[in-house]
Amino acid sequence: MREILEERLFPVDELRLLASERSAGQLLEFQQKQIRVERLKEDSFRDIDIALFSAGRTVSEKFAPLAVASGAVVVDNSPQFRMEADVPLVVPEVNAQEIPGYKNRGIIANPNCSTIQMVVALKPIHDAARIKRVIVSSYQSASGAGRMAMEELSQQTAALFNGKELKTEKFPYQLAFNCIPHIDVFLPGGYTKEEIKMIDETRKILGEPSLRVTATAVRVPVFCGHSESVNIETERKLTAKDVRAILREAPGILLCDEPENNVYPMAIDSVGKDATLVGRIREDDSVPNGINLWIVADNLRKGAALNAIQIAEILIRDYL
Repeated sequence: MREILEERLFPVDELRLLASERSAGQLLEFQQKQIRVERLKEDSFRDIDIALFSAGRTVSEKFAPLAVASGAVVVDNSPQFRMEADVPLVVPEVNAQEIPGYKNRGIIANPNCSTIQMVVALKPIHDAARIKRVIVSSYQSASGAGRMAMEELSQQTAALFNGKELKTEKFPYQLAFNCIPHIDVFLPGGYTKEEIKMIDETRKILGEPSLRVTATAVRVPVFCGHSESVNIETERKLTAKDVRAILREAPGILLCDEPENNVYPMAIDSVGKDATLVGRIREDDSVPNGINLWIVADNLRKGAALNAIQIAEILIRDYL
């Protein structure tokens, strides 16, 4: 977030960095200045216009209302408020018109990373031909589980090559050279919480509460970048050529779809990019109006930090 604020020349008079006591005192650079990290306290938000939260559900639950009470608008990356009816859940390319709903509670929720990249690609198709059903399998990188998860993948990989003991703490099984079909906790019915997030958030963002969506979320041994295999059915027939034309003009999309030249999106291509990459577009001949897509994005960037700052940019431009 700090880097993207600087890259995008976000209008900052004062940047206040807040964290736990463990991180307080660190110096971080912003606009060629060293800013000291302060310990998060109940009165930390005095004179703040926008508070960007990315510290987990528990911190958001306690401190987001305090930030709002101090006069800030909160953009929250945690799942705490996403499915609350009076809190807008926003991806700017998809439903920026929901942003003024922040006036209800003073909070805008940032969606789950895997949901964000999918709906950026689905929305223009939905507008053109109305999507009836979505089947998604996500292949999610270690960074989605945090810095320590990335370190665990690195340690496991090195250990395997050097005949050393593997440590397994962040994941239920070895992730190196493996795929784990389990992200977050299992819920009644056999879905994981991550899968239910993708289902429920997609419906809310697209404004289609009865949209048929099913998801399978898999953790893969990739450091950064989430990939998704998405199958959709539409009410109106679209050819693969139609979909390419739609996505070529869609905001936030980079079309990478030249299979004859081995051009298709990969996780390594997405790292550091703002765009959501889409390719492997083809018609699903097993149903009348089916399309397959392969969707890739930097989960730390568009899947989290960038999306939050895009929301903040619209707040500054149109509402604050």
